[in-house]
Amino acid sequence: MANCWERRGCDDEMMSRCPHNTPGEPCPADCHYAACDRPTHVVATDFAVLLNPERYYDAAVKEVCRFCEHFLEHGPDLADAPADGSRAGNPNRFLL
Repeated sequence: MANCWERRGCDDEMMSRCPHNTPGEPCPADCHYAACDRPTHVVATDFAVLLNPERYYDAAVKEVCRFCEHFLEHGPDLADAPADGSRAGNPNRFLL
């Protein structure tokens, strides 16, 4: 069975960081196939919403969700995170 990047024609650079190549990582925002066409998807512009340290960002399967207003306002908080799981991603997310 062909891998998704073979079916979709992704280049070598995209394949090197594809979440199907790296288990547990979110689908990269610049991947054409990660685009969200839901009516609730709106890119957040308010920094207070974007940089909410209480949001459980690891619940987002795609990176585009991590700057989507709907996810940032209605998504799970850190209190909803599994107790046995460690936080993935950039630990310096809130350093500007």
